[in-house]
Amino acid sequence: MALNDRLRTVFVEALGLSDDVDVENLKYRDIDEWDSVGHMALVAAIEDEFDVQFETDQVIDMSSFKVAVDMLKGFGVED
Repeated sequence: MALNDRLRTVFVEALGLSDDVDVENLKYRDIDEWDSVGHMALVAAIEDEFDVQFETDQVIDMSSFKVAVDMLKGFGVED
């Protein structure tokens, strides 16, 4: 499964989103589900799915789906 597809699934499950949400254009606090608590649940779910460990600065900087993709690519996660 491609990186974007895997990450989309993590976003939907971690934040409890419906399938019609445009996840790939989602940004932090765009929706009620992605608040500070949802953010930490999302970070933990991404770390589990992709077997990575984010630094504190990365957790803070993860402000959108696209940023998360770039961070994962920085860890060597590929499509």
